[in-house]
Amino acid sequence: MLALLAVHLAGMGAFLTVPVLAPAIGAETGLPASLAGLHTALAYAGALVTAPLTGPLVRRHGGIRVLQVGLVVVGCGLMLATLGAPWALALSAFAAGMGHGPVTPASSHVIAARTPPRRRALVFSLKQAGVPAGAMMVAAVAPAAAVLGGWRAGVLTMALTAFLVAAALQPLRAALDAERDPRAGAAGLRAVAREATGAVGMLRHDALLRRLTVMSCCYGVAQFCFLTFFVAYQVGTLATPLPEAGLRLAVAQAAGVLGRVGWALIADRGGARAVLVACGVLAAAAGLVLAAAGPGWPVLPVVLAGIVMGASAVGWNGVMLAEAARIAPPGQVGAATSALSFAFGVTMLVAPPAFTGLVALTGGYAAGFLLCVVTALGGALAIATAPRR
Repeated sequence: MLALLAVHLAGMGAFLTVPVLAPAIGAETGLPASLAGLHTALAYAGALVTAPLTGPLVRRHGGIRVLQVGLVVVGCGLMLATLGAPWALALSAFAAGMGHGPVTPASSHVIAARTPPRRRALVFSLKQAGVPAGAMMVAAVAPAAAVLGGWRAGVLTMALTAFLVAAALQPLRAALDAERDPRAGAAGLRAVAREATGAVGMLRHDALLRRLTVMSCCYGVAQFCFLTFFVAYQVGTLATPLPEAGLRLAVAQAAGVLGRVGWALIADRGGARAVLVACGVLAAAAGLVLAAAGPGWPVLPVVLAGIVMGASAVGWNGVMLAEAARIAPPGQVGAATSALSFAFGVTMLVAPPAFTGLVALTGGYAAGFLLCVVTALGGALAIATAPRR
């Protein structure tokens, strides 16, 4: 569990390192900080390439090995960003996203067979707590490193973290990858791609998994737009210093860690559906506050809105993954999670750039956060009206 927590913690550097440092990078390169949305979209484009391939790769090489390689690719991708050129920043996002693509489905595969059903939501949420914990680390450490050594020092710090976690996983491989089959997938890339396509096809045949996927995509808009733009929003709209803005994001991510565990305890006792609906409603309420906030606002409402957004828009993932594991066919948890992740990634190709476009059109962040409100409510409606099983 600690190892998988560390994997998710290090993997978040793929998505957040450059967006968190966007004001500092923009000050040197002249690029607008709002272009951070394009970075998130490119990272998810990279994840789309590798996430559907996770199932066959895990069977052949083992979940731990797939996670190790993914983290190494994340670190190498981040290092490209230090070149500073627009093309290097774009390539960095895509490469780091390719490394992150297998992280969630591979870790779900490792843990699913070792989790008792009555504790499924809690265990998956503890694993996924590494996501807000990683965002918290990036938000706190990267700006601090940038103050000390420039924004490139912040990027390299996150890359080194990914390399260290990949190396730390090695002692676990013999036990946790014992069931791998080196001959699986030996028919070649075409067979692997055909199986990956079949995994995505699960969404056509399973109505509950499809509704869960729609909810995930809607909630993901609120989650990653908040994570991507909260620091730039504070610096640009509220004139908050970069280290302080990063610290506020870190506090919001701490709420996300607590939220993932707290929601899981409730879900294991009272059902996942009510928890997932509540997360959407709370995220919408927090988004309204952020959309309304302006330069004259006191600090407390913005910080509290960030905390609620962290607890809800960031805190739902573990319960969702546990629900996906519950409804997946036997032995197909990795495939079901890969299919869900693929749809999630397609959404992320559109949502963060749409947020960037709204900032460019309106000159502020209010319309973008209203987009988060609409999608959060849409996700809550999708899961509330889903068929029961």
